[in-house]
Amino acid sequence: MYNSAPRASLEKENAARMRMSIALNARAIAGSIALLAVANLCQAEGNAAAGQTKATTCVACHGVDGNSVNPEWPSIAGQHAEYIVKQLQAFKSGARKNDLMTPMSLPLSSQDMEDLAAHFAAQPPRGLEADKSKVEPGQRLYRGGNAKTQTPACIACHGPNGRGNPPAAYPSISGQHAAYIAAQLNAYKKGARTTDATKAMNEIAAKLSDEEIQAVASYVQGLR
Repeated sequence: MYNSAPRASLEKENAARMRMSIALNARAIAGSIALLAVANLCQAEGNAAAGQTKATTCVACHGVDGNSVNPEWPSIAGQHAEYIVKQLQAFKSGARKNDLMTPMSLPLSSQDMEDLAAHFAAQPPRGLEADKSKVEPGQRLYRGGNAKTQTPACIACHGPNGRGNPPAAYPSISGQHAAYIAAQLNAYKKGARTTDATKAMNEIAAKLSDEEIQAVASYVQGLR
């Protein structure tokens, strides 16, 4: 006889995931509207050519073309310009702290930030590979979340290919170093990083186990 219990359980779990994704998307839309209002008031236009000249001090960590070779430092090639500017502003204001980036950001003007962002956004990102042993659990969490812990799917904000959402300032994480992704998730989890205005990342990361962080970070590294 056909047993409908597993199917019913699966449908219940899928429904729970859908509710979480809808709630997160509604929150994202609200955040997008607020961020766009601010951006429209203060955004300058970046000059990629000028940014390339100004980026000479950035290459030591982020690479000549924005593709970092050290997994502790993020690759910023192809990153959304809006997000790069937002992070540089956070480092300069002290809202986000880093022993290397804080002093680097202090002398930057708003135009400098826009120019650097335009330059790195125009660089093609290089693909990386995921740890094969972590692909299945990482993909499951990224695409479906965790209904038991009410953890939303990463795909809701970062998209199916990890390219993010520029208007909402959700970054591209496709092909990012797993070590860097894991470090940022742990920083959000511990409250050491609080630059997400909606606090969604802090709430989500707090629900992740160490194993889930490692799995989803590795999966993101292999995203295209």
